[in-house]
Amino acid sequence: MRLLRNGCGSYTVIMQQAAWRGKGFLGQCRSRSYYDGRLTVTETRAGEALETPETAKKAEAAAAPLAAGTPVVREAERLRDISATQWKTGIAAWLGWLFDGLDMHLYTLVAAVFVAQLLDLSDPSNDLVKSRSSWIQAAFLVGWALGGGVFGRLGDRLGRSRTLSLTILTYALFTGLSCFAQAWWQLLIFRFLAALGIGGEWAVGSSLLAETWPRRWRPWIAAVLQTGVNVGVLLACLTYVLMSNTNPRYVFLVGIVPALLVFWIRRAVPEPEEWRAAKARAAHHEPGVRDLFRGGVRRTTLLTILICSLSLSAWWAFMFWNSQHVRNLPEFAGLPRPEREVKVSLVFFLVILVSVGGNFFGGLLARRLGYRRGIALMFAGFLGAFIGAFAVPRDYLSLLPWVCAIGFFSGVFGLFTMYLPPLFPTLLRTTGAGFCFNIGRVVAAFGTVFFGLFSVVGDFREALLYDGMLFIPAIFVMLFMPEPPSEGQVTA
Repeated sequence: MRLLRNGCGSYTVIMQQAAWRGKGFLGQCRSRSYYDGRLTVTETRAGEALETPETAKKAEAAAAPLAAGTPVVREAERLRDISATQWKTGIAAWLGWLFDGLDMHLYTLVAAVFVAQLLDLSDPSNDLVKSRSSWIQAAFLVGWALGGGVFGRLGDRLGRSRTLSLTILTYALFTGLSCFAQAWWQLLIFRFLAALGIGGEWAVGSSLLAETWPRRWRPWIAAVLQTGVNVGVLLACLTYVLMSNTNPRYVFLVGIVPALLVFWIRRAVPEPEEWRAAKARAAHHEPGVRDLFRGGVRRTTLLTILICSLSLSAWWAFMFWNSQHVRNLPEFAGLPRPEREVKVSLVFFLVILVSVGGNFFGGLLARRLGYRRGIALMFAGFLGAFIGAFAVPRDYLSLLPWVCAIGFFSGVFGLFTMYLPPLFPTLLRTTGAGFCFNIGRVVAAFGTVFFGLFSVVGDFREALLYDGMLFIPAIFVMLFMPEPPSEGQVTA
């Protein structure tokens, strides 16, 4: 599509062999380029190209009936219709997320014991252990957020496949190096650097699938993709159980395995055609990070940051402090450490296991109600489960069903993978989705430390109850979020 500017008030749209004329005014005629909505807007003197989101939509609508002879690419309706390239991108993203989940949760399982070892303390429930382990987790979440921004930007500039390989190498290398930490601050640095790759992998992998898989399949591919994280977390649990009698530092060596995946990705997974085409159209006028806060993109950016900050703070504070809550239940006071840790691992295992069902339940809601309402309903379920679990003191057996319910509704985060990237323009897709989703982790880092402070003056149960209340504003904010734009027909 091309818009030919005729003076300040009108333009001619040229798309395929159809022409459309309309009136429009963007302000003064002056030479400048900026990003507004989904396209690069270039204001120039008469006779030069101009493109805006509004005129693009009108032009496409006007040109569609005039392009009857143009071949149409129909979306795959059955699994056998999925192309080999689409399968490869799906497998690459799923494996990336699996190892993402593995490397991400190895620390949460050994945090108290390993940090106590680094501090030369025998009691993992010591206040100093709580403080240092929460700061390490906070550094991880900050690194995760920065990684989403840094690698998200690289994904828009260098390509999805190439950047995906870089993210996996980063988190595999520094997770493995965590084994060699000799002080708590060294572990903090390694976890921060590993988190850069983990945060970047989310943005790049989700955009890769959003640009290659058919739109009608995306709620389900989001569920399948999230199961990769779940399987990775379960593998982390299995690793911890199998290595429970060894030094906790050795579990981090398992995190090196994902590096082997990079060799296959670089050979088998091409860059998406949508990214290639957008890159060619943009030439040397690609949008920058500041364009996330301009024009029609700004409202989406701010709302997305808010929704991610609220929901991720609630989820990550739960993931980190619930294990401490279970570990400190009064009935476990006299148990030997290995037996107590097995029970803690079981809770973690069940939370992740039931979340697989939540992934597909969230996909069903998105198909039936749309992403916006589906996510809001999942948030409401989250809120109810938090109240049920922590409003009153519970023993181990009565707590289990409620924490499983929390795990079930965590399937909402699977929807984020296919919901957020299409809200942003192609050359801002990994930047926008990565920046917004991962900036929420900066807030989540603060939340992890903040809610942990309740354990000093009160107990973990109260902290987790207040943590769940974050879903109240999240529900209302979600109702103001947009639905992903319809893609319509794809013309060859």
